[in-house]
Amino acid sequence: MTALGDVVLSGQLICKDAGEVGLVERYLASHIALTRAESGCASFEVVRTSLDAMVWQVDERFVDVDAFEAHQRRVASSEWGRVTAHIERNYTIRGA
Repeated sequence: MTALGDVVLSGQLICKDAGEVGLVERYLASHIALTRAESGCASFEVVRTSLDAMVWQVDERFVDVDAFEAHQRRVASSEWGRVTAHIERNYTIRGA
């Protein structure tokens, strides 16, 4: 359940090869820790799917649009953002 004003992102991070999987494995823990430390982050989960080892399920919730946009800006300039920018993402966003 989400609160009024929350922004929720849900979807998949989809790797095409072992090289992309390696990048996700190398940088994901830091990305998760930094995101969860953001003041507007209500929840943040990135979990490898059981059906396909090259796909991660991503579920994020931020308290409002400002917090979500701040997160997007931080990620765009982060190491995670730079090294994984080319990896396919299939997300839906509600509340933005």
